[in-house]
Amino acid sequence: MSRREAEPAPGGVRGGRPGVAVDAVDLGRTYDLGGTSVAALRGVSLTIAAGDYVAVVGPSGSGKSTLMHLLGGLDRPTSGRLAIGGRDVATLDAGELATLRNETIGFVFQSFHLLPRTSAVDNVALPLVYRGIGGRRRRTMAAAMLGRVGLGHRLDHRPNQLSGGEQQRVAIARALVTDPVLLLADEPTGNLDSVTGESVLGLLEDLNASSGVALVLVTHDREVAARARRQIVMRDGVVVPPADDPDTPTVVPAARGGPEIVDPAPSAEPRRASGSDSGHPFGGSGGATGATERRGEIPAAGKRCGGSIGAGPGGGS
Repeated sequence: MSRREAEPAPGGVRGGRPGVAVDAVDLGRTYDLGGTSVAALRGVSLTIAAGDYVAVVGPSGSGKSTLMHLLGGLDRPTSGRLAIGGRDVATLDAGELATLRNETIGFVFQSFHLLPRTSAVDNVALPLVYRGIGGRRRRTMAAAMLGRVGLGHRLDHRPNQLSGGEQQRVAIARALVTDPVLLLADEPTGNLDSVTGESVLGLLEDLNASSGVALVLVTHDREVAARARRQIVMRDGVVVPPADDPDTPTVVPAARGGPEIVDPAPSAEPRRASGSDSGHPFGGSGGATGATERRGEIPAAGKRCGGSIGAGPGGGS
């Protein structure tokens, strides 16, 4: 029985609504840039539930990266309420927030962020150090996770001995080794060619389906976003409202007979800066949990149903 089945994550969903990992209400985030206040997020509300697969999409400056930092516990909102794993982040000190990240959230980044002189298995085991798990057990757990992503034969290889696709698989294994509730993937295919990127997305989708980890994919690429069950479109720090809103964005039919997607209507507001801030993801690394959007939700635009985990061409270059 997995940790998620055996017991809720410490401070986990038991303190909030059942099955809800992230609950955000009217989030705002304002940055002081040289004496000027810049609103990166303005009144964003959403709920992330276990097992969902959501894409957060928008142009540069739309606020999607700021939202990811808040959902990942890497930053705190200026206003509104954000509960992660049933715990209000406003009530947590820095150490408690780091523990929450380690036990609840997993991160996958565009640039991999692997330790260059460290083997694949030890890179994956790194988040377990913060759990106080002994070295032998850490390596066993990390090796098992690398096997799940198709790299059981690459345990002792360093990053410079791996292809880009293999390095991203190591990063995915590192994000999931702690059995998290929520997996945040920020442009995970941005540094990969199209074939390898397809394979990495397929792996993330397979893991989402098989483990129940919620997958939140942050991207500016509409083709990537269209694979998710839902798309949340952001512009100028707000979630674009749904089709029945008076200010609805334009619905544009997808090419080649595909499903419709929503294209945000042009905004008269100046583009806001999206910010980043403190925190280290491995002060935790962590897990995954799905998302249900209260506002601005876009129906599914098609989801890939993949084969076995680790299968496909993307394990390589």
